[in-house]
Amino acid sequence: MTVPFVTVEGPIGVGKTSLSKEIAATFNYHLLKEIVDENPFLNKFYENIEEWSFQTEMFFLCNRYKQLTDIKKFRFAHAKPVVADYHIFKNLIFAKRTLASTEYEKYEEIYQILTKDMPVPNVVVYLHASVETLMKRIAMRGRDFEKMISRDYMEQLVTDYHSFIEHFEKMHPEIPVIRFNGDQLDFVKNPDDLNYVLKIIKDTLQKRSLQ
Repeated sequence: MTVPFVTVEGPIGVGKTSLSKEIAATFNYHLLKEIVDENPFLNKFYENIEEWSFQTEMFFLCNRYKQLTDIKKFRFAHAKPVVADYHIFKNLIFAKRTLASTEYEKYEEIYQILTKDMPVPNVVVYLHASVETLMKRIAMRGRDFEKMISRDYMEQLVTDYHSFIEHFEKMHPEIPVIRFNGDQLDFVKNPDDLNYVLKIIKDTLQKRSLQ
């Protein structure tokens, strides 16, 4: 039997963690949350991206590698489904945008070594929204380091995510990607929107005999 592993992805502020928590609570999945606030380089990164990007991305990569290694053991030992509020491919999205070409080449080599035997999700939930919506949501949650995120940076990030998801779908046609538009759906404040999103996810899992 294949144990479900769902990942929720999308740009900063789109609602990944909120939806992942709802999926975990509704379907009784183990919740895997990415480490963000614990990154000691993050404030410095947004102050000076060129200076601190490599340290920031390596911290995220090493911590996500450790989390996924633990999840691999957990799923084998307990056979319990998992939902994560990230996919490790996001490391390449951020690294490619922020690292110099020579640094990115080194980083990608390390990434490929660490992720070659990592667990692969059965389903990817991709949340997307306009830059206006994302900037409003970031401002509302009030994280100090996110106050330094510029609109230009967010526009680039949204474009990068769209491109990478399209590439992911071509490279992994066996893994369904469910897309939800955050401008049209507010699953945090609107119960009907949340029920709609959860139903689509449940139907997709059932089609793959994972629910």
